[in-house]
Amino acid sequence: MPRAPIPPAPTTEPRTRLTRRGFLGVLAALAVTAGTSAWGLLPARARAAFATRFPTRTVELPEFRFDPARGEVVWADGRREAYALTLDGLVKEPVSLSYPDLRALPQVRRTLDFHCVEGWSVTDAPWGGVEFRELFAKVSILPEARHAVFHSLGRTDDAGGLTHYVESLPLADLLDPKLSALLALDLEGAPLPDKRGAPARVVSPFDLAYKSIKFVHRVEFTAEAVPGWWTRANPVYPVHAPVEKDRLRTPDPRRS
Repeated sequence: MPRAPIPPAPTTEPRTRLTRRGFLGVLAALAVTAGTSAWGLLPARARAAFATRFPTRTVELPEFRFDPARGEVVWADGRREAYALTLDGLVKEPVSLSYPDLRALPQVRRTLDFHCVEGWSVTDAPWGGVEFRELFAKVSILPEARHAVFHSLGRTDDAGGLTHYVESLPLADLLDPKLSALLALDLEGAPLPDKRGAPARVVSPFDLAYKSIKFVHRVEFTAEAVPGWWTRANPVYPVHAPVEKDRLRTPDPRRS
């Protein structure tokens, strides 16, 4: 699997239009005034309109598909490659886990809500997979690690120097049982469909859905949060993206 380094976040936005710059300036002012993410201050309809006006693309499909019976990634040119999930970065020794290895870990099933940044939600989605405390127990993480950066299979259009989709989440959130985060392998009792993120995806129900990265093949442990693909493509999307309180059926434990 490719191990492309993550470039630093860009300090300029060469493809940004003036109207968008003005809008982002308003967001920045709101954030300073409110002491929070300005994205959360916008009505859902306004966020959806902004996302539509400045669209971005993520992983290009059908560049690959996943064969769960054989645990293999099948590329568009017909090549087959055994899937492996790599755990590296701030660790004593990198670890690679095959698809059968992931299936051999304790499996849990959770019914969770899914909230898109565009304002729509899917309630009671039945996920299955591995808790991060079980997954991360397979590697010796160094004490200075505070975040996990997830890397996707497949290429993307350029976003701030990235060639593939990435997202980061705080280790503390991933390990907190109250937040119910999961490395999902199943949906509705069957292996994840390709379009839903096979072979493995993050499900973080108290964060906006763009943080629940699909097609995960690598977890890199870092000391700092890393701006993800959407944040680099459209900086209106914040690095930390909790779901708005009024959209949640269960209160976010981080706010209690």
